[in-house]
Amino acid sequence: MTTELTIAVLGGDARYLEMIRSLQCSANASVFAVGFEQISQSFTGGIQRELDDLDPQRLNAIILPIPGVGPDGQIATVFSDKSIQLTESWMDRLPKDCVVFTGITNDYLTDLCKKRNLRLVSLFDRDDVAIYNSIPTAEGAIMTAIKHTDFTIHGSKVVVLGFGRVGMSVASKFDALGADVHVGSIHDADIARVSEMGMHAFFLESLPEVINDSDILINTIPALVVKKAILEQLPTQTLIIDLASKPGGVDFDYAKKRGIQAIHALSLPGIVAPKTAGNILSVVIKQILTNS
Repeated sequence: MTTELTIAVLGGDARYLEMIRSLQCSANASVFAVGFEQISQSFTGGIQRELDDLDPQRLNAIILPIPGVGPDGQIATVFSDKSIQLTESWMDRLPKDCVVFTGITNDYLTDLCKKRNLRLVSLFDRDDVAIYNSIPTAEGAIMTAIKHTDFTIHGSKVVVLGFGRVGMSVASKFDALGADVHVGSIHDADIARVSEMGMHAFFLESLPEVINDSDILINTIPALVVKKAILEQLPTQTLIIDLASKPGGVDFDYAKKRGIQAIHALSLPGIVAPKTAGNILSVVIKQILTNS
C-alpha cells in the first residue's frame, strides 16, 4: 500500500487510542481524531479536529465507536464533553469509495450508508474480530471470577453455556486452569468437539441437572437461557458471569431476588486489554482498506 489513507475516528473508548496509533504507524494513514479533547494530541497520535473542521470529501474511511450511533446519529464520546452527530448532510459529502466502520450498527446508520451506496462494515459481526476478541474476553472472565469468589478456579465446577467463538475460548482457558468444565450446547458438533477436548459436554435441555452443584456459571448465548426455572435450581453461592451482548441471557431481576450474584460483563476486551483490543481493530481495518 503506497497511497496514504485519510481516516477520521469519530469518538471511541480507550481501545481506540491504540487503534489510532497503530493505524498511523502500520497503515500509512493520516488519522483525524474527533471527540478526544480530554486526551493530549501527543498521546493519541491523531490529529485532533472538530467534526465541522474536517473535509469529508478527503476521507477514505470513518471509524465510529463500538456502540455505533444513536437513533438520530448521536455519537457517544468518552474523552470529550462535546456532542457529535452524524448527519445526512455531512454523509452526503463523503466520496463513494469511503468505508464506514462501526462496532455494531442500527437502522439509522444502515439506512444512511445504504442510501449513499457507502460500504458499511460492522466489525463485531466479523468472525475474525470475534475470534481475536474472544481471547481478552476469556481473560476478563477469569479476572471477574477471581475477583468475585473466595475459592480457586482450579478444582471448581465451571458451567459454560454456548460453544461459539467466545464459549470455546472461555471453556478452554478455564479448563487449562484446572477447573472441572462442563459445556452446554444444542449442537451435536459442539458436543463432539467439547468431548474431544477433554471437557464434559451436555445438551442444554439437561442444564437443570448439571448446575445443581456448580460454582461458576458463564453464559455466552445471546438469548434468555438462564431463566427463572434454571435459577431456582442454582445454588445461591454460584457466581453467574454473563458475557452475552445486551440484554444478555440471564434473568437478572430474579437472580437478585434469590440472592445470586450475577454480573453482566460487557466490553471486557476494552476493559481488560484496551491495547490489545485496539490493535485487533487496527489490523482488521487495515486489511479491509488494503483490499478495498
